[in-house]
Amino acid sequence: MLIETMSNHDLRLAMLPYASALKSINMYAETIMEELFAHRRSNPVEHIKARLKRPSSIARKLEKKGYEPTVENAVKYIDDIAGVRIVCLFPDDIYKIAGVIKNFNNLRICRIKDYIAVPKHNGYRSYHMHVEIPIRLLDHEEWVKVEIQIRTVAMDSWASMEHKIRYKKSVEIPDSISCKLLDCARLTSELDKRMQALNEEIERLIPPKAAIEQLNVLNGYF
Repeated sequence: MLIETMSNHDLRLAMLPYASALKSINMYAETIMEELFAHRRSNPVEHIKARLKRPSSIARKLEKKGYEPTVENAVKYIDDIAGVRIVCLFPDDIYKIAGVIKNFNNLRICRIKDYIAVPKHNGYRSYHMHVEIPIRLLDHEEWVKVEIQIRTVAMDSWASMEHKIRYKKSVEIPDSISCKLLDCARLTSELDKRMQALNEEIERLIPPKAAIEQLNVLNGYF
């Protein structure tokens, strides 16, 4: 059935597994925060955002890929109907968080795209994990695709502003502006590196005994 001809009721039913998958991923994210918090003196996660792709966006993406905009094709060919974005403070936190996600037994890692090691041509940086998670419905269980994006605050700010500038205008962006956007991406990358270095420098200044006491307080032992 074509997505644009479906009733609101049928659309809600089609999106139900993805909504359930987002709830489960959010629980995993909370576990990640607690586990990393237990091993350090602060929470590495700044915020988490979950979203379901709108039916109209799903249809446009299928048509762009050359497929008929049906629910069946959406399930088969689109990996980011359900999406979770984990925003952290420092670049090193990205790989720590990804490592925790990889250790969850009931997640299947389908594909990883590291746009930090190899940024996109426009300067976009982020770490993408395409996973599948088992969701139990009334009469069966199915594996549902979810895209997890992990990035720093600086990466997230640049991506949001770049999208606003490039895609929300009814004009074609000239190469000169694209080059300036790429320069801004390089600046955010340099900011990430400097803030990471400053954080590590401050960590080295904390006396070992004080660090243990502070960790115990944060963990609720005192």
